[in-house]
Amino acid sequence: MPKHLLSPITVGNLTLPNRVVMAPLTRSRAAQPGDVPRALNVEYYTQRASAGMIVTEASQISRQGQGYAWTPGIYTDAQEAGWKTVVDAVHAKGGHIALQLWHVGRISHPLLQENGAAPVAPSAITAANSQCFVVQPDGTPANIQTGEPRALTLEEIPGIVAQYRQAVVRAKRAGFDMVEVHAANGYLLQQFMATNSNQRTDAYGGSLENRARLTLEAVDAAIAEIGASRVGVRISPHFSAFDIADAEAEPMALYLAKAFNERGIAYLHIAEPDWVGGPVLTEAFRKELRVAFKGTIICCGGYTAAEADALIISGLADAVAFGRPFIANPDLVARFAAGAELNTPDRSTFYGGEEKGYTDYPTMEQVAA
Repeated sequence: MPKHLLSPITVGNLTLPNRVVMAPLTRSRAAQPGDVPRALNVEYYTQRASAGMIVTEASQISRQGQGYAWTPGIYTDAQEAGWKTVVDAVHAKGGHIALQLWHVGRISHPLLQENGAAPVAPSAITAANSQCFVVQPDGTPANIQTGEPRALTLEEIPGIVAQYRQAVVRAKRAGFDMVEVHAANGYLLQQFMATNSNQRTDAYGGSLENRARLTLEAVDAAIAEIGASRVGVRISPHFSAFDIADAEAEPMALYLAKAFNERGIAYLHIAEPDWVGGPVLTEAFRKELRVAFKGTIICCGGYTAAEADALIISGLADAVAFGRPFIANPDLVARFAAGAELNTPDRSTFYGGEEKGYTDYPTMEQVAA
């Protein structure tokens, strides 16, 4: 049994029963119109409430921040109310849940934008060989090449920060235990950080400090509304999909880790890059991260329970997030505890649809029966 993985931990002001975190997983099943969390989503998250903490699927902070059809937002009253039903149900099961806050930036298309507008980005550079998920004019869903973005003006950037702030206000009202600022996986905040996607010459471009500015402003907005002890951030050093190439990936990560540490945020969530073809993070870099950030470090990278336990024993992580295993195993924590075999996820049902491949994976008890 992976006893370290299954031991309690204090994260911010929360005491979690175990260190098995449910990773954020885009599933594209929000109610339409309006991208509103619904009863099916309530069931899905409630089934997985035994996780030490659930980090929800990424939720767009504005219509402009959406890059995939049918993903839930956190910018309308209906979306906030929908999320509250999810949170209340998870809490009723004794679970803990954080909302991941998302702006996709250039990983979008006019079909997803209000009035067919262009997506926004730090610079007007299209993400090569990158797709987003849309509903086409004939009503059929499809993965298509992202649209050509326009560069955000300097005057617009405070409005983006305000969207993060308002999303946190809504998350707090909905009862979320924490919020996670999504600064990873090639979306808007990482587009500002990366040397190839940010060609700006103003206060948000050029130096490493300038490229980190928007991320820190978003984090500061979250802290102002909900408190540092209820804020986490996800970063993905060396992420290479969505046409991201950062010549200063590790210096940027360490700069941010120190800045987050100074602010006293609850946790730093590291999305490891090797699952999308990036390099394996070195032990030396992991040790530098640990020195830079004294809060909880959560790693996510295709770990088995035994590998996760070993990582926690090493001191290089405090908790481990699991993605696909949680898709197929609502009772993942119990399976880890029992050393039980895991269900295999069905890739064809990852995005969109109804119950199939979402809420119909059996628990150990159901398999036994």
